Amino acid sequence: MKVLAPFLALYRRHLWRLSLGIVLAIVTLLASIGLLTLSGWFLAASSLAGLAGLYTFNYMLPAAGVRGAAIIRTAARYFERLVSHDGTFRVLEHLRVFTFSKLMPLSPAGLSRYQQGELLNRLVADVDTLDHLYLRVISPLAGALLVTVVVTVGLSWLDMPLALTLGGIMLLTILLLPPLFYRAGRPAGEAIARLRGEYRSQLTRWLRGQTELTLYGAESDFRARLDKTEAQWLQAQQRQAGLSGFSVALLTIITGCTLVLMLWLAAGGVGAQTQPGALIALFVFCTLAAFEALAPVGGAFQHLGQVMASARRITQILSQTPAVQFPGGRSGDLASVSLSLRDVSFSYDAGNAALHHFTLDVARGEHIALLGRTGCGKSTLLQLLTRGRDAQAGAILLNGRPLSQIDEASLRAATSVVTQRVHLFSATLRDNLLLASPASSDAQLCEVLQQVGLQTLLKDRQGLNAWLGEGGRQLSGGELRRLALARALLHDGSLLLLDEPTEGLDAETERHILSLLREVARNKTLIMVTHRLQGLHHFDKICVMDNGQILEQGNHAELIAKRGRYWYFHQRFTL
Repeated sequence: MKVLAPFLALYRRHLWRLSLGIVLAIVTLLASIGLLTLSGWFLAASSLAGLAGLYTFNYMLPAAGVRGAAIIRTAARYFERLVSHDGTFRVLEHLRVFTFSKLMPLSPAGLSRYQQGELLNRLVADVDTLDHLYLRVISPLAGALLVTVVVTVGLSWLDMPLALTLGGIMLLTILLLPPLFYRAGRPAGEAIARLRGEYRSQLTRWLRGQTELTLYGAESDFRARLDKTEAQWLQAQQRQAGLSGFSVALLTIITGCTLVLMLWLAAGGVGAQTQPGALIALFVFCTLAAFEALAPVGGAFQHLGQVMASARRITQILSQTPAVQFPGGRSGDLASVSLSLRDVSFSYDAGNAALHHFTLDVARGEHIALLGRTGCGKSTLLQLLTRGRDAQAGAILLNGRPLSQIDEASLRAATSVVTQRVHLFSATLRDNLLLASPASSDAQLCEVLQQVGLQTLLKDRQGLNAWLGEGGRQLSGGELRRLALARALLHDGSLLLLDEPTEGLDAETERHILSLLREVARNKTLIMVTHRLQGLHHFDKICVMDNGQILEQGNHAELIAKRGRYWYFHQRFTL
């Protein structure tokens, strides 16, 4: 149960809502018990009174009690559902934000071994499963215990032995059934949590790799593995459903046996009355109603195994220590940036080094282009500069200070990044732009869209309210790239880090974007990773990289004169 402790602690923020939900659930159960008990006694007493008791038996008060109990049960049930679900949704919101806030510092180093589908499953499905902890475990158990106490105390006014007998059986049921079905349901619950993650991860890979799987004739084999996982998942669900049915059957048997026992004991007398009459019906119907409150208890704890498995899967990620640690406090405004990299080395594994004794100086306001083949370490360098990862050797200095001494807020405020992969949320165009600069006005957003050549998006009748959809799927690759540039311009950091900013753009648009970048970055430090030679003659320095090192560096004219690697690239490109 230790694995649930961190998540139970989060419930404190919503304690009053969840407590109110439990109180309303108890009121609903007690009103239901009172309604059935009073109705049974009232009908039996009315039958025994007959016509002779028409003027002596009080019909009005029990009838009013029945109506009152029915009204209370209906109203309490409505507000209990309202409050409980509101509290549960708020807890889920808090859990999701809490989980995501723990995931962010782990990216990318701590999350690289997890597939995207697996991470999504843990963030969504496993967090959703944790709502069972309140709705199916805590609330039903608390309600059943308090109902048992209230029923026992209430019936003790009529007959203490009968009340203790009923209360004792109910208490034993509460104490024995949950552990029994927890042990029986734990393997199935853990299997469901594991297989659900595997299935969704495999399904995501299958959908994304349709083209490659079809081309290489591997689709049927991959689909067979997917079907096998699905079959195992369904079998685990069937086992859990079978246990649910068994718990209901067992509770029905216990209820029936208890009902017969209470009928037999009440028939011998209730309290001082040797002829109990309608009181027999009162105890019988009270027994039936009271055991209805115990109905969720047996089935609830078989889901606890699934809840704990999901909690362990989430904790497995959250318990990691971030590979990159930022200092506290503020480093101050970084209005201009200079960089110095000294003998920086970094490798993703023990085999190949992505950067090897890399040395580079970037002055304030200098524009640098990093040129080289795929895998030579250009993108890795940008990750180190943004502290997505930390260098394993050497030093990176920003304005003469070690990069590790700059707090995260200051570094993020000073840095505008355009990555190779553009991330868009399923939201409006305005929302996706405001991520970079929340305080920007609509006029500023429209202006920057026009600067990057996306004025066509504004011609839509919805304008900035246009819905981009998941991943901006209705946009082309070039439009996605320009939208990323628009966000970088809105962010207005003093250090611009661009990873293939003109990839997917036609020649005319590429020239326009490069000209725009020169204009907006006139007083900023700019580092651009590229495979293309277009516009490089405008850069202050061009660094040609290979195998994690700089082979040659200088401006366009100097490198052409050297007739080295850059000259070779230029000759091949121009030809």
